[in-house]
Parts: sequence; C-alpha cells; structure tokens
Amino acid sequence: MNRLVHLAAYEFAVSYCREHRVLDLGTGTGYGAARVAEVAREVVAVDICEETLQWAGARFQKGNLKFEKIQSEAPLPFASESFDTVLSFQVIEHVSDPMQQIREIRRVLKPGGHLVLVTPNREVRLFPFQRPWNRWHPREYEQEELRAMLASQFEQVVVKTMSGDASLIAPELLRYRRLRWLTLPVTLPLWPHSWRVLGLTVLRGLQRSGRKFFGRSAGGPFQGDLSSIQICAGAFPALNLVLIASRTPSNGSSEAEDAE
Repeated sequence: MNRLVHLAAYEFAVSYCREHRVLDLGTGTGYGAARVAEVAREVVAVDICEETLQWAGARFQKGNLKFEKIQSEAPLPFASESFDTVLSFQVIEHVSDPMQQIREIRRVLKPGGHLVLVTPNREVRLFPFQRPWNRWHPREYEQEELRAMLASQFEQVVVKTMSGDASLIAPELLRYRRLRWLTLPVTLPLWPHSWRVLGLTVLRGLQRSGRKFFGRSAGGPFQGDLSSIQICAGAFPALNLVLIASRTPSNGSSEAEDAE
C-alpha cells in the first residue's frame, strides 16, 4: 500500500516535470524518479543512503536520470536557480531543521519553479499533543502549520490532500488509532527525543518477538491501483498533505495552477 501511495504522488507530479530539470529529494529506491524521467528533460535523484542509491542506479538506467548521494541536513550541493521542479515526498518529517531545508529548496529553484511536497497528515495520525510514533520522524505536520512554513519562503502555496477508496483508507485509519494509544506513554511531549526513540525501539522489538504493537493494515492485503488514490483540494480523510509551493516567475505572474 505504501508503494501505491508513493506512485500516486509521483504520477500527480508528472505534470510539473514535463521538459523540466527536476530534483527528486529523498528518492529512495528510485522507481518514482524513473517514472518522472519519462517526461522530464533531466532528473537528479538524491538520497543520503549510498547502498540504496547503488541499487537504484543499477535498476533504473536512463540517459536523463542520475543518482547522487547528499549529506543529511547539509546544504544542497547544487547551484542556485538550477532546477525547474523539486519533489520532496515523505522527507520533511525526517528533518530536524525543516526551515533550513525549505530555504535550500527555494534557493535551487528557478523563478517560476515549483516545489511539490508530500508528507503524512498528523491530524489523522496523532493526538494534538502527541509526538510521532514513527521513531524516525522528529516532527509531523498539520496542514496550516506546513502551509505557513512554506508561505514564509514562497510567493504562492496551494494545499491539496491525498485520500482514497474505503478499502485503502479504513485499514490505515484503524492502524493509526491503535498506534496512537499503544505508543502514548513514550510519545508524550515531556520525554526527551532520545527517550522517545528508545521507547519506540523497545516496542518495535516486542513486535518482532510476536507482540503486535505495530500491526500492519487490517483487513488482509490491499488490492488496488492508482485509481484508488485521490489527490485534490479537500480530499478526506487525508492520509497525506500535498502542497505545491511556487516561486514568482520573472514576469511576476503565478504559474502554480498552470501545470494541472
């Protein structure tokens, strides 16, 4: 199911990538970058994991697609105004200094360029006071909070959400509700970050020993295709937030909606 959601995000982004130079920030195993490379002029797909990038580079070989390693939390190793589009899918929730990354994304975007960002929706995953139950997420974001962060650096921000058919959404929402309660003692905001990570690691170990604290989606394996996912304004219930942030082009007009 996670792969299907990722594919839907890349499919949504295709219209922002045609004939453009694209930076895929946090590409993972590269299948999304390979899809975008079918329409883009050039795709630079970056990640912090050398092993994953080597696998992706061997699997997806295209003349206009290259994979590069970057350093975690470091400035992007690219010239200013060197990309038409930046894709950031399921990345910002892993970053300890999100504003530094947002500023770097703006720096490498050309005037008139777009950032397409996808991240989990904390409003359906967590209690309002709760820290993430995913131990690799320092923070998760609500819609208005993230819109305001992007609006501080970009002239236009369009907010959409990602939802889907009941066969997809209902099991995920059930899993979120269960995880909210089962991890609550160690995800209270009073604990230091290191204690939260340690506690969640212990719970993960219990799962591996047969105690299903972190169950998979209920209801059996999900059978669906891209038509099972919807990305639009107000899609509900929203598993993910989808934001399109745009730099003003040199003529001063707005192009955020032109690609749709």
